[in-house]
Amino acid sequence: MASRPTDTDKTKPAADREDRLKAALKANMAKRKAQARARAEIVAETGTAIKAGGEASGEADKAGKSEG
Repeated sequence: MASRPTDTDKTKPAADREDRLKAALKANMAKRKAQARARAEIVAETGTAIKAGGEASGEADKAGKSEG
């Protein structure tokens, strides 16, 4: 007669996966917070905002563009 898997056998892989996902989320949030702090520091130092592409936007960018 074969033994049946117990409830703990079924939930262990799910719990392991959940623990891995929690750890990955925590690491991702820490990384994003560090990036946000670095961006805020750059903005505070230079007084220019950073676009999504990583380029600085400010008065220098506007002065270089021609109207028309």
